[in-house]
Parts: sequence; C-alpha cells; structure tokens
Amino acid sequence: MLATAFLALGLVLIVEGLAYALAPSLIERMLQSLAETPEQARRIMGALSIVIGLILVWIAHGFGLTIQM
Repeated sequence: MLATAFLALGLVLIVEGLAYALAPSLIERMLQSLAETPEQARRIMGALSIVIGLILVWIAHGFGLTIQM
C-alpha cells in the first residue's frame, strides 16, 4: 500500500515537473486564467478531478495493476 502511494506521488511530481520545465509561460497563463475562474467552478473542477482519478484507479485495479514487492 505504501509503495503504491509513493509510486502515485512520484508520477504526479514527474508530470507536474515536466509541465513547469517544458512550458513555464503556459503555466503562468493557466494560473492567471484559474485566478479569474469563479470559486464554485474551481470546486466543481476539483470534485470532477477526484472522481475521474478514482475511476482511473479503479479501472487499473480491475486490470490487476498492482505493485509487487
């Protein structure tokens, strides 16, 4: 379980790092756009992200994708 959490965190950091390393000006524009987005819309986007993430984890688990230690 802990290995899976570390794997997930590592993958998130890789994707985030790639975005900042490859397109820093795009990140700035996205942050400005996010600041202009109403709070309720940000909450909905966050909730949808959680739901989509849970669905993807559930699908991966259904395919038998687990960490072998």
